[in-house]
Amino acid sequence: MKSSHTTGVIHFVIAFGIVAGLMFGVTDRVFAQDDWDEEGEAPVEIHGFVEGAMGGRVVDDPSTPDDALLNEARFRLDLAHYLDRTELYFKGDFVADGVSDDTRVDIRRAAVLLRLADWLDVVAGRQVLTWGTGDLVFLNDLFAKDFVSFFVGRDDEFLKAPSNSLKATVYTAAANLDFVWTPTFTSDEFINGERLSFNRPPAPDSLASMPASPIVASYPDGSWENGEFAARLYRRLKGYELAAYAYAGFWKQPTAIDTTTMMPTFAELTVFGASARGNLLGGIANVEGAYYDSREDADGSDPLRPNSQARGLVGYERELFSNFTTGLQYYGEWTVDYDSLVANLPDGYPVPDDARHLVTVRLTHRLMRQTLSLSLFGFYSPDDEDGHIRLAATRDWNDTVALTIGANVMWGDSDSFFGQLEDNSNAYLRVRASF
Repeated sequence: MKSSHTTGVIHFVIAFGIVAGLMFGVTDRVFAQDDWDEEGEAPVEIHGFVEGAMGGRVVDDPSTPDDALLNEARFRLDLAHYLDRTELYFKGDFVADGVSDDTRVDIRRAAVLLRLADWLDVVAGRQVLTWGTGDLVFLNDLFAKDFVSFFVGRDDEFLKAPSNSLKATVYTAAANLDFVWTPTFTSDEFINGERLSFNRPPAPDSLASMPASPIVASYPDGSWENGEFAARLYRRLKGYELAAYAYAGFWKQPTAIDTTTMMPTFAELTVFGASARGNLLGGIANVEGAYYDSREDADGSDPLRPNSQARGLVGYERELFSNFTTGLQYYGEWTVDYDSLVANLPDGYPVPDDARHLVTVRLTHRLMRQTLSLSLFGFYSPDDEDGHIRLAATRDWNDTVALTIGANVMWGDSDSFFGQLEDNSNAYLRVRASF
């Protein structure tokens, strides 16, 4: 990530602290007395945890002598302050990371919720945002993801990365509307060859000057015109959750090439989509679709920009018997203007497939009065013949202490999505004490 992004986060945290301090200083004049306790103080909720995590490769990786992928101690502080029409939140992690050999503060939430009217809520600040119906598969959810955390064994919550955003929600009798503005583009935490190795497909001679590993990407400048806009219009109708989505920003991973620097970069992107979710045959079914308009490659003739795509997902989840739940999904993506793309590929450039299909399965079994949770999540692509299995067992020893053991197993040809990560197959252990 660019240093300017880090600087922006620091500035935001400082500004948030100043604003929060001012608000706390004037609460006796702004907020209703009913929100205060008998001692004249507003209620503050304090939660958090202490966690130790370690994990490493279970196969040899010839590209690195270090098999450690996860070796960290984490302290989470989670604060919530509730007032009459205002709520303040802070969620921060203090991390000592033995793999990167550094200590850092990860601010996952530092936000203010304002109920400006009965029909309007606004949340401003650093926050984790998500929507859509997919289970670990994302179509209309264009908010930042952390795929490094996803593959090394951190808790699933860390797949969703935070962003500095303004979210407004409008409530009406007909439907509700979410609008999100992220002033500075926030990319995914993508796999760049540092912690997780990967096999890069061969590049044509014209791109031979590209860096090998790790990937260093060129980001859009931090001006507001390069921000991101996302919207969701949603309502319930006869027991079904219906939604329409729109997004304007950039592809979340550097899948384009900057022709000036020949570095990976982020192409402009607009997305429109819709989804439906509801009860069906004793379970819950969902369907979702999206059209990805790659604005810099309208006719599909530029091989240095990703083509537009159509994406679709159908899923079904049901409890087969007591405490045992299964979920199935089918996902497909299709390249628009594929013939134009192939016709304009330079010599030596690998020819991509015109479509990719993916099926997933989730199995969850809760035992021992639900103090033991066993889960399996599997991805498999019949086109690429590659896949990823996620195994986890979590034992709650009491109300505060939990132990999780798990594994990530990837396989496939070296030029497929999961196959390029095969040498990162790993096992991990996490112990968490919550308060």
